[in-house]
Amino acid sequence: MAVKKKNKTPRIDSFDFYPGRVLAGKYEVMMQLGGGWEGEVYLIREMATGIERTAKFFFPQRNVRDKAVKYYAKKLHKLRHCPIVIQYITQDKITHSRVPISFLISEFVEGELLSKFLDRQPGKRIMPFQAIHLLHALSSGMESIHRIHEYHGDLHTDNIILQRYGLGFDMKLIDMFQWSAPRSENIRDDVLNMIRVFYDALGGQKHYAKQPDEVKAICCGLKSSLIFKKFRTARHIREYIETMEWH
Repeated sequence: MAVKKKNKTPRIDSFDFYPGRVLAGKYEVMMQLGGGWEGEVYLIREMATGIERTAKFFFPQRNVRDKAVKYYAKKLHKLRHCPIVIQYITQDKITHSRVPISFLISEFVEGELLSKFLDRQPGKRIMPFQAIHLLHALSSGMESIHRIHEYHGDLHTDNIILQRYGLGFDMKLIDMFQWSAPRSENIRDDVLNMIRVFYDALGGQKHYAKQPDEVKAICCGLKSSLIFKKFRTARHIREYIETMEWH
């Protein structure tokens, strides 16, 4: 009796789409924007309209039976009214090296990663007053996500795009972690990560001892138990900043 071999998901670790390549007869590759564990992200142009979009192509071994694509699309759709979230448009498929590849198309957001913005600053950090404005913008945006009991799950300076900065900040979030249904600990992790972004933007451990008391009262020495006691969701961070007093 013949034994059927199990179909093994093909493994692809890089797509290397070159600029000018046409995909599915309707998208032109402009440039690669980034890549990670799940796949690669490209700036593409809709050939019919000339509109630039962002496309995330998933490695097949990270997207078995399109589970990741479907979950990600549903989550982005659920968060469509949250201004800090990049807007999902549609999904599509191509064949690459004889393997079906799924990808998500979303709006293209021009801006600069927070990590690169910080690298350009003197001492690769910003001063407390500006950092407070950064945290206020981040917590205000995250508040709309937490309000519907959702979460980001992977907040750090490489996952935040700054569109405008100065006295205030406009930003968008990228690369949301999507592998589990929302739980209370996910929101707590977002809170801890927001405080960590604030801490890192100020220069981290090297400069923490000289920070004003108002900053230390927010960072809580990065002790999770103290942070969670003071801030349960993004809303609590936002409200704290709006009512805090400087001495």
